[in-house]
Amino acid sequence: MQRTFTITDEDGIHARPATALVNTATKFSGVESFAEANGKKVTLKSILGVLSLGLEKGDTITIICEGGDEAEALQALEDVMVKEGLGEVNA
Repeated sequence: MQRTFTITDEDGIHARPATALVNTATKFSGVESFAEANGKKVTLKSILGVLSLGLEKGDTITIICEGGDEAEALQALEDVMVKEGLGEVNA
């Protein structure tokens, strides 16, 4: 399962929001979670991986979840993106 977002935060995704995403992804041990942007795919369970995407306002990120509770994991990650004001879901 996957969902694509447009980054809306003025500062892009920096350390604090990256930590929130990693902490959320890590809660789902049976799910592999990835972020894909700018032609690069990284695990969402690594803060350095997320930061290496260099996401800025206006960029697009696709969050991918595979495995057991993938729907629940994807919803939790979407909640972080939207509630933290990081990005909005692309229709």
